[in-house]
Amino acid sequence: MILADTWEDYEILECGDGMKKERWGEIVLVRPDPQVIWPLKGGSWGKFDAYYQRSKKGGGAWDYKRQLPESWKIGYKDRAFKIRPTNFKHTGLFPEQAANWDWFSKLISRDVQEGKEVKVLNLFGYTGGATVAAAAAGAQVCHVDAAKGMVAWCRENASISGLENAPIRYIIDDCVKFVEREIRRGNRYQGIIMDPPSYGRGSKGEIWQFERDLWGFLQKCIKIVAPNPSFVLVNAYTTGISPTIVGNLLRETMSDHKGKVTSGEVGLPISNSGNTLPCGLYARWQSA
Repeated sequence: MILADTWEDYEILECGDGMKKERWGEIVLVRPDPQVIWPLKGGSWGKFDAYYQRSKKGGGAWDYKRQLPESWKIGYKDRAFKIRPTNFKHTGLFPEQAANWDWFSKLISRDVQEGKEVKVLNLFGYTGGATVAAAAAGAQVCHVDAAKGMVAWCRENASISGLENAPIRYIIDDCVKFVEREIRRGNRYQGIIMDPPSYGRGSKGEIWQFERDLWGFLQKCIKIVAPNPSFVLVNAYTTGISPTIVGNLLRETMSDHKGKVTSGEVGLPISNSGNTLPCGLYARWQSA
């Protein structure tokens, strides 16, 4: 497991009873997490600013203990991110991904210092945590997500990180269709990042299923990998999928390029217990 354990503005304070208590800057939120199957010590959350209450009908809503700003900023190293509690319990950032940001940022910085061009494609890019990290390291980045609001949020994150003039392309599109067009256009990338969903539906009713469609998608992506690639990163939050399986798929996909594959879980430390909360899986390919 790799740990995102260098945050200053974010912290998991404690976990229990299917929930986690987190500090986002100076604001404390309590929200659900399916990995937390142990009881809450002491039976009380103590002080917090908002609690996400699940509904028996599905979904849920935030119960605010005090008036909070609609959104606020937190920092990670030289970057900044807008945090906003959404109706689906999310906040616009997956802080465990900082472990992956640090990994590929080092590779990008190394290549840039050696005078190499580094073009990075971030697929299913969400609010752009990885996009901002790659751009801050010196890459030219293409950020792709099908949701207009997520792409706009990424642009905001880039701006508040001082990267409003960075070479970032913001694309609102279905990721599979975008990759198919990039193949026809002959565009190539030294780095590819993807965070494919467990399940998704396109604008014309197309169905995406992680277990069924990841292999075929990787076979498309290999066609837009540059002759001298630096890295490929696959993130996933699909329940029941082993990191080894995704690592195997990535190893087979990149078999014509010299490099190594590592895979495993990504996690966050829990402050009050010293335990670790698993937060998904990763598979990385890195050039030899």
